[in-house]
Amino acid sequence: MEDISKVDNAQKINFSNDLTLQEWDEELYNLIQEEEYRQYSGIELIASENYTSKAVMECLGSCLTNKYSEGTVGARYYGGNEFIDKIEKLCMKRALQAYNLDDTKWGVNVQPYSGSPANLEAFTALLNPGDKIMGLDLPSGGHLTHGYQTEQKKISFTSLIFDSKPYKVDSETGLLNYDEMKNNILEFKPKLIIAGHSSYPRDLDYQKFREMADSVGAYLFVDMAHYSGLVSAKLHNDPFKYADVVTTTTHKTMRGPRAGMIFYKIEYKQKIDFAVFPSIQGGPHNNSIAAIATQLKELCSDEWKEYALQIIKNAQHLAKCLVEKNHKLATGGTENHLILLDVRQYGLTGSKVEKACDLAKISLNKNAIYGDKSALAPGGVRIGTPAVTTRGMKEPEMEKIADFIDRVIKVCIRIQEKAGKNLKDFLPHLEKDNEILQIKKEVENFSTNYKVPGIDVEKLRKYMEK
Repeated sequence: MEDISKVDNAQKINFSNDLTLQEWDEELYNLIQEEEYRQYSGIELIASENYTSKAVMECLGSCLTNKYSEGTVGARYYGGNEFIDKIEKLCMKRALQAYNLDDTKWGVNVQPYSGSPANLEAFTALLNPGDKIMGLDLPSGGHLTHGYQTEQKKISFTSLIFDSKPYKVDSETGLLNYDEMKNNILEFKPKLIIAGHSSYPRDLDYQKFREMADSVGAYLFVDMAHYSGLVSAKLHNDPFKYADVVTTTTHKTMRGPRAGMIFYKIEYKQKIDFAVFPSIQGGPHNNSIAAIATQLKELCSDEWKEYALQIIKNAQHLAKCLVEKNHKLATGGTENHLILLDVRQYGLTGSKVEKACDLAKISLNKNAIYGDKSALAPGGVRIGTPAVTTRGMKEPEMEKIADFIDRVIKVCIRIQEKAGKNLKDFLPHLEKDNEILQIKKEVENFSTNYKVPGIDVEKLRKYMEK
């Protein structure tokens, strides 16, 4: 056996400690550059995506990723957490400030890894397995974690753990029917009612939700993940006036890192904190918590309302332009950051339109619309404006984007007439279509006029020229 004391230390340790990613792992570096260029040269319309600031990225890539800090502020299971405690306290303080909450009445846990764990943790705190819950059905605009299940299968963990029954939007208008919902709630008598959505283009009446919850003695749980940035800017109804617990992600309209938060009435503090740790999670991601904190500083700024207002203006103008081109929108328009474009009148599926837009460097996603039976081949696409607003685009740019989308849909209609409705037959024709390739060039020429936060455009261009 070799004498360890005689082995040169430099030979023993041959890690990438002082090397850049490009020096250490050029293959991965190149893939990241390709993704940067995709984000820079395309139009990002996925409603749940946004571009974070350089400050957020610095936090995510900081030394905070090295530290374990299981537990809560002042009650950790590891030593060396004096500065982590200060960072988490700052994040919690700013979270309450961003939503104008009184810290004697409301608390917040900023440790959830993302929105789905945040929801599970809140449910775990308030409910027992088998308790009844009601949330918006997925094809109506709800989220998987709101208890989604089909007639054949339980899909979400919430439907597996709890007795779930959905409420739905009106089949004609696409709007929530609060009277019908009230009747369903009185019949089902859930212990918890979920208000919130991932693809419903309207604001919610939380007072009515509170009244329905009180009628059966239920908790009112609000998932504002998609529109939390609009709530902070006071451009959406305030769920905190009526809810017991409010969860949110910290990206989307909030423009922060990929993480989550749970706000709770102060009497639920012990239950919520225990559900987060040790019930569901281990050590929190301290780099993400710092990134949330610096983004919350932005939400507290005077400029935030102007940005959030432009998100809504852009969504409404884009909706108006699409309607003028004779496209059909769920609910006829939008009050928030997203649009649901119904392509069923053309015999198309959202999956085909999504693929065509991808080839044209436009990112959006297929999305179920009320009446749909399949989430894989739904009748709509979801379009959001947070990311393009971050890049500085306004109403004139929305007119250009509407034109791009309109042209892509017309290509889809033409190709389907030739290739038939089978997606496998549709795609080969689409991939070599000259008009799609032309739209792609135009999109790239359009998009590269706008900056993306955190991306060094000159460095990226030099890389792409190689």
